[in-house]
Amino acid sequence: MRSGSRPKVFGAGLIALDVVASTDPTMPLRCFTGGTCGNVLSILAFLGWDAYPVARINGDAASDCVFADLKRWGVHLDWINCAPTTHAPIIVQEIRRRSDGRPKHRFSRLCPNCGAGLPRFKAITLEAVERVRSAIVGCSVFFLDRLSRATLALAAEASALGALVVFEPSGRGNQGHMAEAIELAHVVKYAADRLAAIPGAMGEGSATLLEVRTLGAQGLKYRHRLDRGASNWNHLAAIPAPRLADTCGSGDWCSAGLIAQVAAAGQEGLRRAGANGVRAALHYGQTLAAWNCGFEGARGGMYAVSPEIFKDQIRSLIEGEIEKTPNPPVESILTGLVPCPACPPVPE
Repeated sequence: MRSGSRPKVFGAGLIALDVVASTDPTMPLRCFTGGTCGNVLSILAFLGWDAYPVARINGDAASDCVFADLKRWGVHLDWINCAPTTHAPIIVQEIRRRSDGRPKHRFSRLCPNCGAGLPRFKAITLEAVERVRSAIVGCSVFFLDRLSRATLALAAEASALGALVVFEPSGRGNQGHMAEAIELAHVVKYAADRLAAIPGAMGEGSATLLEVRTLGAQGLKYRHRLDRGASNWNHLAAIPAPRLADTCGSGDWCSAGLIAQVAAAGQEGLRRAGANGVRAALHYGQTLAAWNCGFEGARGGMYAVSPEIFKDQIRSLIEGEIEKTPNPPVESILTGLVPCPACPPVPE
């Protein structure tokens, strides 16, 4: 742990309002803070970290929902409204069932009420760097999943101070930014169904110590440079989910679990963990991912069970005890409407 009693993580990237439509037609729409960065930071706060998102979200109705939800989990909002502010992104997730009963999800950027396009993500600007620069001193981790000149500048400064830089790209994006991120990031994690490979990761000149490629139901592959040189690819099979309600967000739980286990001491912590520590941390992250599949929404379990029950259920999963009994229903910060800025105002 780098300073104080709790490790500190900063993150810049997709922080959105998720609007979740259940497979149960009688269930109203439910809203939660989402996006890769929003989920990872919220989960780390749930696991005992001090989490600081860096974003440019304003005070519209969707933003208010995001702020309220993040506060619920103890996420710090000091840097979430960096200028120039803009609408919170909104993503609609519809959960469906395949013919064999397994869940699948479809994402939409259109308001289900008025049909208008919903607000999209906008990256932080260099103005945010000036505001946040002094605050990142002492942070253990800097997490990024969307790239901009400002995001890369903050990641570089955090790295120079000993923080572990964790990069989780969702696609190719700007090639120049991507190349710079690979040079900076100590951990690079990506889904094989989105990116087949990351050119340059683990290559000469990159900072990458750990590369993780997730494979959905087939588990994940990883390689590292924590011994004398780059290892071969290692495979970890997926952990069977006790219940299968929704797979959305499971990759974010895996990321948060990995970070929580090996990164409290920043770059030094990952190096100290070594090959065995990384394998154990990834297994822990996979356990969290399997547990998450039992709830609708990317972080639904956080709203359904207490922290004590969560710890008991994770302990049971680690010990191989797969409990099949249903969990309590998932709560929400908002139900029944989408805070779309294009919709006519609701009469009071």
